[in-house]
Amino acid sequence: MLELKPISKNGIPGAIAKAERYRLLNEPQEAESICRDILRIDPENEEVLVMLLLAITDQFGKSRELGAAQAQQILGKLRGEYERAYYAGVISERWGKARLRGEAHPSMASGFFHEAMDWYGKAMALAPHDNDDAILRWNACVRFMGQDPHLRAEVEESASESGFPDGAPAR
Repeated sequence: MLELKPISKNGIPGAIAKAERYRLLNEPQEAESICRDILRIDPENEEVLVMLLLAITDQFGKSRELGAAQAQQILGKLRGEYERAYYAGVISERWGKARLRGEAHPSMASGFFHEAMDWYGKAMALAPHDNDDAILRWNACVRFMGQDPHLRAEVEESASESGFPDGAPAR
């Protein structure tokens, strides 16, 4: 049986740069592999944990072996409450998009987008000053749902059933 070879601690910065490049080249399996090699040497490297989580979510809907559960495992290793909330939103949002590409019923995908927005709302409350990342993701979800005809119809139906124009009572 072939065995994995460990990388050197001094090789970690170069390996991180390679993993980033592979993600940008839309080769998430390569990025995932490099991240796993780095984490064998430095298991608490937050930057690499986030990159691994993103590489896994990049593969949603493309790889039968990878699902939200694998990304959730990585999520649990993140230290910060803000980071866990923000990346939980990313997982739900990307899972919802993968479900739509996989021909899932719009109500199923819509639920994942609403879950993502709930997480982004929590992240907004926890965000450091001048960090608008969760707001940007929230807005992207709103726009995506408004532009997709199936999701838009699902949201409009939900709103009319609730009696409120946005589907939720005023707070």
